Amino acid sequence: MYNKILIPLDGSKTAEKVLPYARYLAGKFNIPVELLAVVDIAEMAAHISAEKARLLDTMIENGMRSSETYLRGVAATFHGAKVECTVEKGRAEDTIIEKGAIDNARLIAMATHGRSGLNRFLLGSVAEKVLRGAANPLLLVRATEEAKSEGEAAFKTMIVPLDGSELAESVLPAVAGMAKDLGLEVLLFRAYHIPYNAYAGDDGYYAVNYDELISSVRDEANEYLAKKVAEVKKLGIEKVTSMSAEGFAGDEIIALGRKTPDGLIAMCSHGRSGVKRWVLGSVTETVVRHTADPMLVIRAG
Repeated sequence: MYNKILIPLDGSKTAEKVLPYARYLAGKFNIPVELLAVVDIAEMAAHISAEKARLLDTMIENGMRSSETYLRGVAATFHGAKVECTVEKGRAEDTIIEKGAIDNARLIAMATHGRSGLNRFLLGSVAEKVLRGAANPLLLVRATEEAKSEGEAAFKTMIVPLDGSELAESVLPAVAGMAKDLGLEVLLFRAYHIPYNAYAGDDGYYAVNYDELISSVRDEANEYLAKKVAEVKKLGIEKVTSMSAEGFAGDEIIALGRKTPDGLIAMCSHGRSGVKRWVLGSVTETVVRHTADPMLVIRAG
């Protein structure tokens, strides 16, 4: 399903937190890996004085050389996999997107990061731009302090949030292929929520019986999930379960991921007519920004 894993690295421990998952997938899929470092000449030039501008060429050469050495060191940690090391000049996000565009079957694997003093998760400008600009599937791993860069980290369960739309369901073929290759369990999930103004009238008067209404919505969600479980099983996946929960979708998906050991959340991103750049959608955006669990973001066709 994927023919290569593209891993952008900048020499930081943050970026390296994706490596355990990349090693695992490269071994399981038996596909090559391309490690990519980008030397941003414009960024270098912006931080040197006019008097030292003559040293820019030397700085670029040193950056290219040290990046190559660094990538070779990382490549040695991929045992049994074919690893290519590439150092390019340019803007990191543009280079990553262009590399991915060569073949949409390439999986781009990146670590994202938080910032001290903030509870919520921030992607960082490069990951944000790649996420919005690339047509490739992306594996995003949050670089927590506890996360390691050594060894391998496996998945056991794929969590697939569904909302009843064809857009959300568009991830199912890719999910089935990955689950089959990796021997993963698939957990289909649907959150349901009834806005207050749908059942309450003026002055707090309840226009309908809330318990009956929420029960009906719950039953509908579970019936829908049961149908999707049957469909996924027909795709060749044996271990398929489902669950639903009352609450806002983003919050419930994040909570479920937190409770699921070795889980991978798989969701889609989508485009909008008249807009060339990629748009995630509000729920996917919420989960990407706030979850501490690995995510597979797949572009809807």
